[in-house]
Amino acid sequence: MSNRLEDLPVVVIGAGPVGLAAAAHLNERGLPFVVLETGDGPAAAIRQWAHVRLFSPWRYNIDAAARKLLADAGWVEPDAERLPTGGQLAEDYLQPLADLPALKPHVRYGSRVVAVTRLGLDRLRTAGRESAPFLVRLADGDDLLARAVIDASGTWSTPNVLGASGIPAHGETAAAAYIEHALPDVLGVDRDRFAGKRTLVVGAGHSAANTLLVLAELAEQVPGTGVTWAIRAATPARTYGGETADALPARGAIGTRLREHVDAGRIQLITGFSAETLKVLPEGAVEVSNGERVVVVDRIVSATGFRPDHGFVSELRLDLDPILGSTRALAPLIDPNEHSCGTVPPHGVDELAHPEAGFYAIGVKSYGRAPTFLLATGYEQARSVVAALAGDWDAARDVQLDLPETGVCNSNPVVGEETVDAAGGGCCGAPAVDTAPAGRGLATGISGGLLSSPLTLISASAPASGEQSGSCCS
Repeated sequence: MSNRLEDLPVVVIGAGPVGLAAAAHLNERGLPFVVLETGDGPAAAIRQWAHVRLFSPWRYNIDAAARKLLADAGWVEPDAERLPTGGQLAEDYLQPLADLPALKPHVRYGSRVVAVTRLGLDRLRTAGRESAPFLVRLADGDDLLARAVIDASGTWSTPNVLGASGIPAHGETAAAAYIEHALPDVLGVDRDRFAGKRTLVVGAGHSAANTLLVLAELAEQVPGTGVTWAIRAATPARTYGGETADALPARGAIGTRLREHVDAGRIQLITGFSAETLKVLPEGAVEVSNGERVVVVDRIVSATGFRPDHGFVSELRLDLDPILGSTRALAPLIDPNEHSCGTVPPHGVDELAHPEAGFYAIGVKSYGRAPTFLLATGYEQARSVVAALAGDWDAARDVQLDLPETGVCNSNPVVGEETVDAAGGGCCGAPAVDTAPAGRGLATGISGGLLSSPLTLISASAPASGEQSGSCCS
């Protein structure tokens, strides 16, 4: 086989929504490609939270090149205004996409990437680097050569720890049997682990909010089910979000309903709480302490977000932001201290480039630890990067996002409903919000991710800086 770059395929790591979008764009551009997926089918990570309904309707969850491929094959697109579950996203969109003749022969399942480097060169060697193909090694020992690598592997397999200092809390490893990671199926297959039990949910993102809402529902069904919510911040404003000012009504409804449960006492909120020590008690409960206050529970849901795994690309020359773990150029555009999901500006190949020419991380992994990712943003990243690989730099740098404007009123949908009637923008009598500047993305009704109005809360201790959270794509 030739080692010349122009004769080699582009390797895409991950067959999730953004990885398959990259494949669709590569197909559209006539570039050879191989998609490597660890799971035994497409969207393996999404299927693990198949029970969760997205807060964005179908029209924002389908890539343009993928839509065209599917339409040409006779695919019937779902109702644009319906809110899919993760399972529906996988079964009704990603599985048909991966099964198309244009993509299926190029997708390899059960193929876990363990290393990416340059053929014959480690990270120190410079001479001949840009003309050397990428070497992609799989767990089974197979090696593939590539002209470029697009890493769309996501972050689902590397969740953050429970400990607030970025390392496990004392006793966290010993208490692992009592800890769930984000988005357990509380009302489904995992019901018996939570029914009639006391559960502590730690985290301030949408993953935490979703879990809290279904736990509150379970508590209404099963006596003895207790729900406690612990966050490091002084207020839950970040989680409540824009509520009625949110341009995605379903996302606003999450914050609205969560606030209602807290105000009604169905969820006990503890602020200023950092998990420092976990101790398994003789009766099987777990004692969680921040050094001043102790909470005793039966189960813990660690919804503290995710982090990227850069270990398998450690021999590549990456320019990573020291805080977020994204590219250094992208970091100020997605900093969660300054931005919500919708104030992240459009960006593409220039912001995603590394010193290692031909390597790009796209999708949620490109955001590092920032929880402000939306699928539509990932699709535009894929389009831009593939255009650059095809040599069409005008298209690559013409980055745009088709996202809703501000002022859409929250219709207060019931959690789990499939549609949101947000027509007219004034359905709830809430004032409209000024439209964001062109190209700025999706409005949340909040500035920098935080509400400005004060809230009356229960405080456990002095507030700590920062707050881990889950990605806002779900």
